Amino acid sequence: MALPDEQLDNIKKDDIKVKTSKSGINSKILLLGVPIFMIQLVAVYFITANILLKKLDARNQLAANDSTQAGQVINASNEKQKVELGKFIFPVKDIIVNPAGTDGKRLLLTSIGIDLKTQAMMSELQTREALVKDVIISTLSSKDVDQLNNTAYRDTLKTEISSHITNLIPSIGINTIYFSKYILQ
Repeated sequence: MALPDEQLDNIKKDDIKVKTSKSGINSKILLLGVPIFMIQLVAVYFITANILLKKLDARNQLAANDSTQAGQVINASNEKQKVELGKFIFPVKDIIVNPAGTDGKRLLLTSIGIDLKTQAMMSELQTREALVKDVIISTLSSKDVDQLNNTAYRDTLKTEISSHITNLIPSIGINTIYFSKYILQ
């Protein structure tokens, strides 16, 4: 039903209400939500890239440097002394340790051979076998799983165990240390 022209002229624009549907995207969400999301994304990126990755790189470089230094120490000692390797090996069999930070859920089973310079040094280590095992256990259990899993870090472990034994028993001359068994589970 159409209104006559006279009545149409009397209707003011304010009286007309246009119904708008609320379908679509809320502008407040668009204006606030998207920038906040973008800020969070940038923050996560910078935290990951600048903090976490640097720590991982530093840890890997430290392990690589330690293994390089250990190799240089072993090579330097081999050049200074032309000693017959493998002649006097003191075995320390089946040592089981829990790596640091594992709460007893992970195990390292290892057997170590300590290459000595003389037979007299082997007799000395046999009398102090408990001290040697304690040094080995405390050294290995102080390392975390990442270090023990890193094959480049094993040379560092050999050097560290050797220096701890030499500090504990100064009369011992160690050529090198061998891992005859190394199982991390």
